[in-house]
Amino acid sequence: MPYKNFEEYNMQVTDDVKDRYKSIIQDLGENTEREGLVKTPERAAKAMQFLTQGYNQDPVEILKSAMFKESYNEMVIVKDIELYSLCEHHILPFFGKVHIAYIPNGYIVGLSKLPRIVDVFARRLQVQERLTEQILDCINDTLRPQGVAVVIEASHMCMMMRGVQKQNSITTTSGFRGQFEKIETRNEFLKLIGK
Repeated sequence: MPYKNFEEYNMQVTDDVKDRYKSIIQDLGENTEREGLVKTPERAAKAMQFLTQGYNQDPVEILKSAMFKESYNEMVIVKDIELYSLCEHHILPFFGKVHIAYIPNGYIVGLSKLPRIVDVFARRLQVQERLTEQILDCINDTLRPQGVAVVIEASHMCMMMRGVQKQNSITTTSGFRGQFEKIETRNEFLKLIGK
């Protein structure tokens, strides 16, 4: 059976962005009729739609779709969630790991929903600081737990490939709400994620 691609794209957006990419490639001095570049503008247009699909998704609805009444009230941690996003300053990738914890307050959420909301917010033009707060606030406002914590560790291609060209730098951001504002709860979380 031949390979089938199930991704769907808005063809009007694809055509518009494709034309812009073609112009950019030509302005940079390349020949867009060269064999390796003929389909590049369309591929790039589709890639950008995929990498920014978070604008069309609702993270609150994702969480609400898997909230369950439960009396469990100890810390729940999902760590090492892969993160891929685009820096809004240079439209270059940043990537790393997200660690999320929450303490339920009558409701738990399906564990796969936490990585899904990471993807919703990451698949937008972003800065790591805002991404941290968006994930934190979405969980806090929707699930209404006793507390929530988010730590993101990421490498930024805008620092690695250009500018200061520091290949080994890692940026860490964190946010804490509720019980995680207490130092002992925060320290337990940080110890459990190995920080």
